[in-house]
Amino acid sequence: MTAPTAVRRRSLLCVLAAACCAVPLASALEAPAGPVVLTVSGEITIRNTPESAAFDMALLQKLPQRSFSTKTPWYPEPRKFTGVMLRDLLAAVGAKGKSVKAIALNDYRVDFPVDEAVAGDAMVAYLLDDKPMAVRDKGPLAIIFPFDSRRDLRTAINYSRAAWQLKALELR
Repeated sequence: MTAPTAVRRRSLLCVLAAACCAVPLASALEAPAGPVVLTVSGEITIRNTPESAAFDMALLQKLPQRSFSTKTPWYPEPRKFTGVMLRDLLAAVGAKGKSVKAIALNDYRVDFPVDEAVAGDAMVAYLLDDKPMAVRDKGPLAIIFPFDSRRDLRTAINYSRAAWQLKALELR
């Protein structure tokens, strides 16, 4: 082996070693410090428990936040929802699944394609009109779509996907 070839191989090995060391740091998810409000499991690559990614409210609020106002069948007047876009939450857990099952506190379950929810700008909301969502007011978390901004979202299928009292997401 010539000296230039050995140097190139050594350089390549150094780059690969650095990349391998950086991956765990980039994919780390903090452990929740408070009560867990959302568990994401299934086909995910980033976890903070052996089987899932568990989020307390503080961890959810560290993700990029968005707000929008919309009417729903259960709120006839526009209400302001604030939370994390489903696409950002799924990216935070390294989601690989093509479908998601949303599970509510009352065991309501709904399955839907990830790509449709992302294209529909689905949000996991934790504030309603700038206040934490109480369980009696469909909280502490709810999947919501910006129904007022897009006519194509105003369907019975999407209304059924807007799961309130959300406690878990399973990716498949």
